[in-house]
Amino acid sequence: MSIVDRRVVITGLGAVTDLGVGVSALWDGLSTGRSGISTITAFEQSDEWTTTIAGEASDFDPSIVMTVPEARKADRVCQLGVAAAVEAATDSGIDFTSGDPYRRGVAIGSGIGGILTIEEHYERLLDKGPNRLSPFVVPKLMVNATSGHVSIKLNLRGCNTAVATACATGGHALADAFMMIQRGIVDVMLAGGAEAAVSSLCIAAFGAMKALSTRNDDPEAASRPFDRDRDGFVLAEGAAVLVLEDLEHAKARGARIYAELVGFGITGDAGHIAAPDSEGTGAGKAMEFSLASAGLNIEDVGYINSHGTSTPLGDSAEVAAVKRVFGEHAMSLAMSSTKSMTGHALGAAGGIESVACVKALQEGVLPPTINLENPDEGMDLDFVAGEAVERQVDVVINNTFGFGGHNVSLVFKRWTE
Repeated sequence: MSIVDRRVVITGLGAVTDLGVGVSALWDGLSTGRSGISTITAFEQSDEWTTTIAGEASDFDPSIVMTVPEARKADRVCQLGVAAAVEAATDSGIDFTSGDPYRRGVAIGSGIGGILTIEEHYERLLDKGPNRLSPFVVPKLMVNATSGHVSIKLNLRGCNTAVATACATGGHALADAFMMIQRGIVDVMLAGGAEAAVSSLCIAAFGAMKALSTRNDDPEAASRPFDRDRDGFVLAEGAAVLVLEDLEHAKARGARIYAELVGFGITGDAGHIAAPDSEGTGAGKAMEFSLASAGLNIEDVGYINSHGTSTPLGDSAEVAAVKRVFGEHAMSLAMSSTKSMTGHALGAAGGIESVACVKALQEGVLPPTINLENPDEGMDLDFVAGEAVERQVDVVINNTFGFGGHNVSLVFKRWTE
């Protein structure tokens, strides 16, 4: 079978976000326009802090997938990722206790990794000295720890990798998994991203960049992509994993198929280390390449799940890219930012938003951009403002862009066979 003959479908979904534990909680929040942003409870803050809000997965308890000793040996980012992976694996209906484990793999990345472990043990080092650190510090802080733990838990002995491309991580992981299956290296991949960066260091560091919203008195309205009053993104934690599977393999076992991943585009801005290209040149090329990869035309696209972080530069650059790539069709398609509800989960964003895309295709519902009350100048596309809309589309694009100039566009297609 040639590379082009191997089609890749989605057969399992898993997520843990600030909207709740599980895909059903995520989709319920997105489809009803509910925000998961609130005042930070993870650590205490004084009046010195300019940002005191975030998206915390406060309902999450690691005991749903780990014993107490196992959880102690894993950073929160890994706990979240394992929970999402186990849900996706269960949802797929695959029996991971049988079959060839070398035909199954995992690609789950993180933008920051085990930052909570780093913070905790650096403080311990300063307070108690080098002999009081846990022997599990290194395996807890590694960016690849989640992929490793998922591989062990589900006996995945094929490709085992972890991507770290900032906020584009989840998108890159899914693209890598797509290629692994397309090339016949494996039949099944669990792919996505995880992040647990609601920490004092991360909030302070992003605050120092002036990247975070300071709308502390109204957390649920703080993430407002494309709105003229947006003042930065809202940091969030979470994880999402999708089961990607070779179509023939899925059909042979009678799998339920959610959607098909039909193409992707990846580019680099080669510009500023943190700021996006003001014209969204690289982002636009990623979308162009994704459609070429999928063998589709711009008119085929009905919805874009935007990167839409609620930052002045990022939102403007993405809208400029969409207008340039899609021309007149840009005014006909819908584009929303689910980060208006979940906040920005960094390396997990691409996974979370891919789940949103798959559910939109399956349910015939496009999630909204909430808090969009006064569109900024030039923001004249259909952003599905305020409330979700019932609309069946056949093709959706998920955009994820990251510091370092990373751009990923994924193309999902509604399953009709």
